[in-house]
Amino acid sequence: MRGGFAALATAMLRGFVRDRTALFFTILFPLMFLVVFGGIFKDPGTPRAKIAEIGQVALLDQAPPASISKVLDITKEPDRAKALEAVRKGDYAAAVEADGDRLVVHYSAADQVKAGIVQGILGSIVDEANRAGAPPKFTLSAEQVEDASLKPIQYLTPGLLAWAISMGGTFGAALTLVEWRRKKILRRIRLAPVSTFTVVSARVWISILIALAQTGIFVAVASIPFFGLRLSPTWWMTIPMVVCATLAFLSIGLVAGAFTKTGEAASAVANLIVLPMAFLSGAFFPLDNAPSWLKNVASVLPMRHAVLGIQDVMVKGLPWTSVLPEMGILLGFALVVGFLATRLFTWDDV
Repeated sequence: MRGGFAALATAMLRGFVRDRTALFFTILFPLMFLVVFGGIFKDPGTPRAKIAEIGQVALLDQAPPASISKVLDITKEPDRAKALEAVRKGDYAAAVEADGDRLVVHYSAADQVKAGIVQGILGSIVDEANRAGAPPKFTLSAEQVEDASLKPIQYLTPGLLAWAISMGGTFGAALTLVEWRRKKILRRIRLAPVSTFTVVSARVWISILIALAQTGIFVAVASIPFFGLRLSPTWWMTIPMVVCATLAFLSIGLVAGAFTKTGEAASAVANLIVLPMAFLSGAFFPLDNAPSWLKNVASVLPMRHAVLGIQDVMVKGLPWTSVLPEMGILLGFALVVGFLATRLFTWDDV
């Protein structure tokens, strides 16, 4: 019995080592996340936040410049409305003004991390000022620049929606292409009186239809009273944003399906692309403390632009023109990667 157990265990171990896919996803794939997250959180140090100072704020003006400059990048903004709008758009982490002995921090719920950092820094400044006298004189209060009724679902929905669209576009295209090639369906289509353009157009249309259905379901579920999603006046621009994002992710799926031979391999490649991209895009958590090289990598990922664009029009209420650059980047990505897919495409497994 012991001999049988040893032989069986040895055979299983050899099978695991020889299975490159299993070996990769068991050891190398998790190791990749260790490297990525290790790079993000290696040595964040003290984050330097960009804030607007509305009018004269004595506590900030009297603080030692050397110590303040290490943690805060302060810009004087005499126009209160302009400063608050800049915070709402994400140009500043917060805006600070003095109301007597009360220090008021205006922050955006779109980025709770930056808001928390600024409040922590200003809280330390207030505490230090209060130690100089007795009893404590100064207080700190925080006010949200958006409607106070906004909830975290406002900022979870865009990121998770972009991730869902990427999954549908990438996996749908890759698996369909591989299965149709394996089952000789592509060969039959090639012999049929149907143009390649018609085949590709049909796949694109189905992918867009699925993405729009995902969007409708996400918005409907998030809008129920339990979650409380509130759409901005420019929410309708989410539709063309979703279409552009779908084309970008579809092109990735076509590349993955062009050079893989099995459904398992196509899924593995799609996972290898989509999952890291989701973490690096800001869909799940912000990258404020990430190294600059990692932020540069994130800036070229299509999901990053999909998240930012959808968030801007779905919940922030920025003008519809604000997402045109994001849409242009996504369409450009789709064209370049789609062209690569056509060069790799084969009708048969040969």
